[in-house]
Amino acid sequence: MKSLTPDDLYSLEHYARIRPDFRRQVMAHKQGRRLALGPHMTMVFEDRLTVQYQVQEMLRVERIFEPEAIADELAAYNPLIPDGSNLKATLFLEYESIEERTQELRRLVGIEHQVWLRVGTRAPLWGVADPDLERSTAEKTSAVHFLRFDLPAIDLEAARAGAPLAVGIEDPRYPERVDPLPARLAQALRSDLEVPGS
Repeated sequence: MKSLTPDDLYSLEHYARIRPDFRRQVMAHKQGRRLALGPHMTMVFEDRLTVQYQVQEMLRVERIFEPEAIADELAAYNPLIPDGSNLKATLFLEYESIEERTQELRRLVGIEHQVWLRVGTRAPLWGVADPDLERSTAEKTSAVHFLRFDLPAIDLEAARAGAPLAVGIEDPRYPERVDPLPARLAQALRSDLEVPGS
């Protein structure tokens, strides 16, 4: 997928007019890219549209309109767009009460390094947390993680050919797996892996 450029973004004024419809479109789109991993974790697999929405919302909230500041936002968010040989996802750890959330984020230190994606019967591919967006410490994990799954050529070929996809967490503190992924999500991820120009 191509990175976003300033020409792909709506002006603040235009975005204010179209935001309700655009937001509905993106929320419906995200539903097909969302995966529940047990009761407290959710993954959203990012693509160009989901990232554009995040950028537009950031520009809106921060009232950013200067070209240099817009370029900074794009530089921060464009790495979340898959490039055809990988998948990118945001992992959310969600708890209802502040007390439970604080306790669990301490208990689950390092959980972001235990998330895997599997293509067919191949070995799992471990998610790599974005080092530039690392907010965890030795005492607690973050409630939000940005993960990248790099697919070697053999996995790319199998995924594009329709091999089943699975995602899980290999950790006794929070063991979860979805195998296979729902058809709608699997199809969305295969579209992320399409050969550029095809």
